[in-house]
Amino acid sequence: MTEQEKMLAGLPYDAWDELLLKQRKTAKSTCHAFNLADPTLFEERMDILRGLLDIKGNAHFEPNFFCDYGYNIHIGDNFYANHNLTIVDVCRVDIGHNVMFGPCVMLSTGTHPIDPVERQTTEYGAPIKIGNDVWLGGNVSVLPGVKIGNNCVIGAGSVVNRDIEDNSVAVGNPCRVIRKVTVSDKG
Repeated sequence: MTEQEKMLAGLPYDAWDELLLKQRKTAKSTCHAFNLADPTLFEERMDILRGLLDIKGNAHFEPNFFCDYGYNIHIGDNFYANHNLTIVDVCRVDIGHNVMFGPCVMLSTGTHPIDPVERQTTEYGAPIKIGNDVWLGGNVSVLPGVKIGNNCVIGAGSVVNRDIEDNSVAVGNPCRVIRKVTVSDKG
């Protein structure tokens, strides 16, 4: 099994593998080009990201955007990311349709062993899945292996370390469901 295959399977892998280093350099270079592009040139900037990410429809990213590989990121239609989105995509990241992220959101599929010696050479990950019609407030962090259901709102500053079921409003560190989305929430 290659290091890339191990990484994508969520198994411990060597992040300093030559192919993975090359892929990260390509992603960093693409993100750099996007971040330096004139922010008023919307289509041109998005074309840069479309060469790196799997975007299935309309999407708008404010600068800055950072990711590790890009090819593991799958985004549905009608996506909006405010400034400073970071996605650590050592495993698959699925983002549904009609999703909005506030500023400084971080999705991390990657993690490391607790043992300090093992941590020096090994990392691994778990996929993240975000459903349709989801809003993540500013400074939300979503950790490896988390699934956020459809029609959810995650409050600003939350650290999401467990699954959030459909139709939930969740907040805090650690993030917890505080109530359900109801009919009275419709404007």
